Amino acid sequence: MATVQQVQQTEREVLNPYQIVQTQIENAAAILGLERDIVEILKKPKRVLCVTFPVKMDDGSIRVFEGYRSQHNDAIGPTKGGIRFHPDVTMDEVKALSMWMTFKCGVVSLPYGGGKGGVICDPRTLSQGEIERISRGFMEAIADIVGPDKDIPAPDVYTNPQIMSWMMDTFSRMKRSFNPGVITGKPLIVGGSKGRNEATARGCVYTIEEALKDAGRQMRGATVAIQGFGNAGRIAANLLAAQGCKIVAVSDSKGALYNPQGLDLDIVKQLKDSSTIMNYDQCYHLQRPEEILELDVDILIPAALENVITLKNVDKVKARIVAEAANGPTTPQADKVLFQKGILVIPDILANAGGVTVSYFEWVQNLMNFYWSEEEVNQKLRDVMVQSYREVRSLAHEYRTDFRTAAYMISLKRIAEAMKARGWI
Repeated sequence: MATVQQVQQTEREVLNPYQIVQTQIENAAAILGLERDIVEILKKPKRVLCVTFPVKMDDGSIRVFEGYRSQHNDAIGPTKGGIRFHPDVTMDEVKALSMWMTFKCGVVSLPYGGGKGGVICDPRTLSQGEIERISRGFMEAIADIVGPDKDIPAPDVYTNPQIMSWMMDTFSRMKRSFNPGVITGKPLIVGGSKGRNEATARGCVYTIEEALKDAGRQMRGATVAIQGFGNAGRIAANLLAAQGCKIVAVSDSKGALYNPQGLDLDIVKQLKDSSTIMNYDQCYHLQRPEEILELDVDILIPAALENVITLKNVDKVKARIVAEAANGPTTPQADKVLFQKGILVIPDILANAGGVTVSYFEWVQNLMNFYWSEEEVNQKLRDVMVQSYREVRSLAHEYRTDFRTAAYMISLKRIAEAMKARGWI
C-alpha cells in the first residue's frame, strides 16, 4: 500500500480545480476504455462567457464588476448550475464547477449538462441595494446564453432565493414574458419548489444512511464532524441529529468547535446568527480550524470550499465515511490515499446532488405550472438519491474501484452515448 510520502514522491499534487476535474475524467475514461475523441471533448467546456458590467454604488460611484458563465456539455439537455458571488471567483474555478455539474447531473440521471457562473465580489461588504443591482446587471450580461431550454442557473456560494428572484425578474422583463423556468432556487411565491432549501443537505443525508446500512451501522449514536456551517452544513446537522447522530464538531470561517459529548445545535445556530460560533464556551476551540478534518469520528462532512483534504493532511483523516457536501473538497492524490486506507468517500457529484435534483423538480414544475407538496418532493428526492447511490456502489464493487471513479464512469457512459446518438462522434 502506497504511503502519503510515496505518493508525494511520484506525483505533484494539483490544486487547480480545472486540472483536478480533467484528471478525474481521465481516470474514469481509462477504465471504461472511452474513445480519445470523447475524452478530449469532455475535458473542456463548450462555451465560457466572460462579462464586465457597470453598477452604480450607494455612494454614487460607478464600479465595474467581472463575471463568468461556463457551459460544459449539452449533449443530454440544457446546461444547469449555480451562480456564486465570491471575491475569489476565477475562470478556471467556474469551468471546473460546470464540468462537475455535468457529471453530477449524469450520476443522478437528470436530462441536463453542466453549467456554472460567478461574479467577483464580496457581498458581505455590499448593501442589499448594491447586491440587487449586481444581480440584475449580471443577468443582463448573460441573458443571451441562458433560458429554460438553454441554461438554467441556480443559487451557489453567497447567493440565495432573493437574488434568484431578481435575476428571474430581469430576464422576464427582457423577454417581455413571465419566465420562472429560467432559474431555480427561487422563492415559492414566484415558482420555487417546496423542499429546495433543504435539498442539498437532505440528499447528502440519504447517501449517508445508505453508507451506514452497508457498514452494518445505525444512525443513532454515529459521531459527525461538519466543516462549514452554512446552509448545507447547518441543515445536514439538523437532519442527522434528528435521527440520533451526535454532532461533535462544527466549523465556519471564524474557527472550529469540538465536544466529544456532542454540541448543542440550538446554541451553535443562535451564536452563528447573532455573533460567532466561537462564543460557545462549553466545548474545545480547536487551535487550527482544519483539525476538524482530523477528528476520530464516524462521519466527516466537508461542507465548505474546494481542496481541504490534500496530501498535507490526508494521513491524519480518521473518519470512517467522508460525505462531500462541498464541491471538490478532496484532491485526486488524497483521494487515492483515502481509498487505500479503507475510508469510504461519498463523492461530491453524488453526495451533494440533491440540490440539482430538486432544482430539476422545480424546473419541471415551472414548465407544467403544476406544483408538488413537500412530501412528494422529498420522496422523489429519496428515490433518486438511493437509486443513484446503489448504482455507484454496484459499479465500484464490480470494478474494485472507489466511489468517485464509479460515479464518473456512470456519467461518462451516459454522456458518451448521447454524443454518439447525436452524431458528435
